[in-house]
Amino acid sequence: MKTCLVVDDSRVIRMVARKILEELNFKVAEAEDGKEALDACTASMPDCVLLDWNMPIMDGLEFLKEMRKLPGGDGVMVVFCTT
Repeated sequence: MKTCLVVDDSRVIRMVARKILEELNFKVAEAEDGKEALDACTASMPDCVLLDWNMPIMDGLEFLKEMRKLPGGDGVMVVFCTT
């Protein structure tokens, strides 16, 4: 099963994304900011990331730059989804 990390500071956006992704047979993990997402990727690199741009603590672009430095981080598909 493919894994997707949903990174957004909005609980509602994470909930909607989770519902859609689970219907598409993804295993879903969530993070509410870039730092939490980076910690999740360090523990277990997902196959893809649905990423918000503007978040507290570490924004989407900062997270992306740091994730790409991690082992396996250069092969993860990332989609920015921001409102």
